Amino acid sequence: MTEHKFIAIEGVIGVGKTTLARLLPPYFPNASVLLEVFEENPFLADFYQNRAQYAFQTQIFFLLSRYHQQHEAVPGALQQGYLVSDYTFAKDELFAWLNLKDDELAMYGRVHAALGDKIPKPDLIVYLQADHEVVMRRIAQRDRPYERDMDPEYIRQLAAAYEAWLSNLQDTAVLILPVNNLDFLSQPDDVAYAAAQIKEVLATQTPTPVPPPVELALPVDGRLPTLQTFHRQLDATPLPDPETNRAALRNELADLLIHLLKVANYTGIDLEQAYLERMKNLSRKP
Repeated sequence: MTEHKFIAIEGVIGVGKTTLARLLPPYFPNASVLLEVFEENPFLADFYQNRAQYAFQTQIFFLLSRYHQQHEAVPGALQQGYLVSDYTFAKDELFAWLNLKDDELAMYGRVHAALGDKIPKPDLIVYLQADHEVVMRRIAQRDRPYERDMDPEYIRQLAAAYEAWLSNLQDTAVLILPVNNLDFLSQPDDVAYAAAQIKEVLATQTPTPVPPPVELALPVDGRLPTLQTFHRQLDATPLPDPETNRAALRNELADLLIHLLKVANYTGIDLEQAYLERMKNLSRKP
């Protein structure tokens, strides 16, 4: 019988998440890989130059991109067997805690909570832990242009935030894997060691329920007001206490729409046309 397990690799920038995620599948049955597409974020380079100014745009773009990717990919991959990802959807909120404040953080939190309920949680988070000097050296070695001026203090803050988050995680198993002396790219035995550690933890877990396929029926009237009604009926997890907080929520949604339109304009995307095309494609899925 095929097992269905979701393994997420986590850690600070440059620690080796993607390398390990790419190399693990041969060690697990019917395994597929899900990799974060971070290069597509048009605000990322500006964010590393000026975190305060570009934090909200960067976070919202990442949030929607990660939601779209995982909502589409995770259930289908788990139907086949194992899934190895180089990030978790939940970690997006960790970055928001570091980079957003006040109203922007509150708005972000509402949207993240509403979307996060629809994403399957990993069976295991593998946290790659390394000393600060090791991480900074690896970032320098891969020499990505937008990371060249990265503030080392930001990496320290990120590592501390990761470890605080994982130490308080209640509903997901965590494996902390020290990687100061591991080189997954050039030492196959190091990958085998990591796989053995993961298998040992997973052996204690109960099987992951396989999510049923999502069935959608797009309304004949494709205008946005009709589609919004359709989504209200489809969504079984509305935002908490909408009646009590309706005025505040209305303002937050309006602000979010403003930022989404800015992202769409920045990237040259016709948002309404893209949405209608996407819903038509979803309605054709078996």
